[in-house]
Amino acid sequence: MAERTTHDWQLIYPTWEPEQQGLREALCTLGNGYIATRGAFEEVNAGGPHYPGTYLAGGYNRLETNIAGRVLENEDLVNFPNWLSLNFRPQDGDWFDIDAVDVLDFSYCLDVKCGVLERQVRFRDANEREFTLTSRRIVHQENPHLAAIEWRLVAHNWSGEIEIRSALDGTVSNQNVERYRQLNSKHLDILETGYDGEDAIFLSVCTNQSHIRMTQAARTQVFEGDVVVPTQRERRDENGRIAQHLFVPCQQQKELRVEKIVAIYTSRDFAISEPGVEARKTVRRASGFADLWRSHQLKWRHLWSIADINLENSDIETQFILRLHIFHLLQSTSTNTIDRDVGVPSRGWHGEAYRGHILWDELFIFPFLNLRLPELTRSLLMYRYRRLTEARHLACTAGYKGAMFPWQSGSDGREESQVLHLNPRSGRWIPDNSNLQRHVNAAIAYNVWRYYQATNDMEFLSYYGAELLLELARFWASITMYNADRDRYEIRGIMGPDEFHTHYPDTDTPGLNNNAYTNVMTAWILRCASGVLQLLDEKRREELTEVLGIGDEELVRWEEISRKMFVPFHEEGIISQFEGYENLKEFDWEGYREKYGDIQRLDRILEAEDDDANCYKASKQADVLMLFYLFSSETLQDLFEYMGYPFDAETIPRNINYYMQRTSHGSTLSRMVHSWVLSRSDREKAWKFFTEALHSDIDDVQGGTTPEGIHLGAMAGTVDLMQRCYTGLDIRDQVLWFNPSLPRELSDIRLRLRYRGHWLSLRFTDEKITVSFDRGWSQPVCVGFQGEVYEMVQGETREFKLA
Repeated sequence: MAERTTHDWQLIYPTWEPEQQGLREALCTLGNGYIATRGAFEEVNAGGPHYPGTYLAGGYNRLETNIAGRVLENEDLVNFPNWLSLNFRPQDGDWFDIDAVDVLDFSYCLDVKCGVLERQVRFRDANEREFTLTSRRIVHQENPHLAAIEWRLVAHNWSGEIEIRSALDGTVSNQNVERYRQLNSKHLDILETGYDGEDAIFLSVCTNQSHIRMTQAARTQVFEGDVVVPTQRERRDENGRIAQHLFVPCQQQKELRVEKIVAIYTSRDFAISEPGVEARKTVRRASGFADLWRSHQLKWRHLWSIADINLENSDIETQFILRLHIFHLLQSTSTNTIDRDVGVPSRGWHGEAYRGHILWDELFIFPFLNLRLPELTRSLLMYRYRRLTEARHLACTAGYKGAMFPWQSGSDGREESQVLHLNPRSGRWIPDNSNLQRHVNAAIAYNVWRYYQATNDMEFLSYYGAELLLELARFWASITMYNADRDRYEIRGIMGPDEFHTHYPDTDTPGLNNNAYTNVMTAWILRCASGVLQLLDEKRREELTEVLGIGDEELVRWEEISRKMFVPFHEEGIISQFEGYENLKEFDWEGYREKYGDIQRLDRILEAEDDDANCYKASKQADVLMLFYLFSSETLQDLFEYMGYPFDAETIPRNINYYMQRTSHGSTLSRMVHSWVLSRSDREKAWKFFTEALHSDIDDVQGGTTPEGIHLGAMAGTVDLMQRCYTGLDIRDQVLWFNPSLPRELSDIRLRLRYRGHWLSLRFTDEKITVSFDRGWSQPVCVGFQGEVYEMVQGETREFKLA
């Protein structure tokens, strides 16, 4: 485990550890919902432990590669030019290279409270000269087009001339993920490089398929105190890399301060003439580092005032990591995201894993946003709505009705899942059938409904959300098949959330039948869609059903399917993950743990042994248990009884225990879901799973995945455990209900929530709940506790005693 220390708001690495640099770069990424830049050092190029990467939200490009005799087309999140590039060398010396000097002292600190990355390194070069370099970096949260670096440089035992190189590097390519390196990765064409006035440079590039143009402009100045140092400058233009070399005198023990202010614009921005014009204009007008730092801090202070979850009396590390997760959520989806027509990728904009695609992780991310920044959720749901036409085409091509969204989505909403993927253990390219995970369409429907519940945004529901839900319901109805022998509807040839099982052992035909999670979600969606129609006013209901061609006969069929969905069971009360699951072999968990240690990615281990995870009762992550994660026992009981199945809440622990023994937790989402479903029956084990989920990225528990990008869904899920699970927060029948169940390790949780336009301050202790209605609309808000509903008005505070 990497050496680190944490404080309430800071992650500090006190030593230089090259083998940990990839992890640190991902965790120390700075972003503002528009761009994100990994926490690489300013002086490095890609190579060895270093990988400077800058990503534009929604900045994709498509290339073809010939692999294993097949032409594969992949759309990637593009690594755009490296704006960080800043280095120095003393007269007659070498350029600073942390891998080539004697590091005497080192500190690398991410401060999440104000969104700044700081580094201090004292070193001795080959000529015995000692320097201390202190750097600060921000990606501006208020103005998304600005970023800035401040260097403070002290020579301890030498005086002379220093050469400073400030560059914009367009020669970058996509090399962050090792298993993708056999694929074409050169996405950028250089359009223009040049100089603007005495102290600014600019670089314009264009992606070679999607034709996104980006211009970066940089202004670099050197100061002694607050006084600009006159400098000799040389210009270097080197095949896509534009640089200024500044020559300044350096006196022993006297600090030099270097400021690099950068402006970034693209052809997709609003209210601009052209990216180059705007970038050059903005960098000329921009304030110095100190002023940008102040406005950046102010924006972060405002964000934390609504986003923080304060754990009084908790251990410092738990508090910090929770804030680290909130920080990365707010960097991936900030107010700068609104109206930019981008989704929220499962790995953030922090690296190139999954090629920056949008999967189903919204299911775990939106609950936090719904109750803090619902405008963000609405914008991210509009990403799906704008791709409804493509989803309709995808459904039609597959022989279904309605809209079928892809498992992996990028720029235009087509299916971006891989056809082949590389198993790094065996070195073999094997078929990838993950596009059969149709349950992403259940997640989108669920997200629409939960957003409406939290916000009462009838305008969105009427003009966007209802159409999404109805077309998704139509898809789910069309994918079902009637089995007359059972008098039940079935769904065949799909995959569930557990990605280890892609087909039955005795066939190579991809897909499984009657995944329980998918079938139950289908019944819920069909009921929900019919209910949403009744919420609309009569005129809008008539318009929508006429446009979509939905008649009474189709609605009756939806009701029949939802009542007669088949759910497989085996043993007493155990829901089968899919039909035939009980026929699979039990897996030798202890033997494989003894042999391999880490068996989270059991599928890769078995494939390398010429075996197959499809043969065993072994899951990558929670599948059946997702039902207990998404729905309360009361809701599930109602749903199962509606489908004609007996449901006893006492069977929930049996199902949890059954699948917990058969899950490898190969996904970072898995432990978070297990913690949630155990939170009331086994608090000790639930807390263990929570802490493991909490540490999954900061400690890179999967052994190399976090350097390729954080796991945003898992991060959001740990935050939501605090926000909704431990507080027992649930929205039912227009009421905000509380039913807290705090772990022994937590005695005091404080947070603010925005519910239907109302701001509430909440405090949960072992003894009571305190609810304060801070501000909101004129109407009261209804809160519920222990079966009673209470109306609260603005300015009112209520306390509820816990038994």
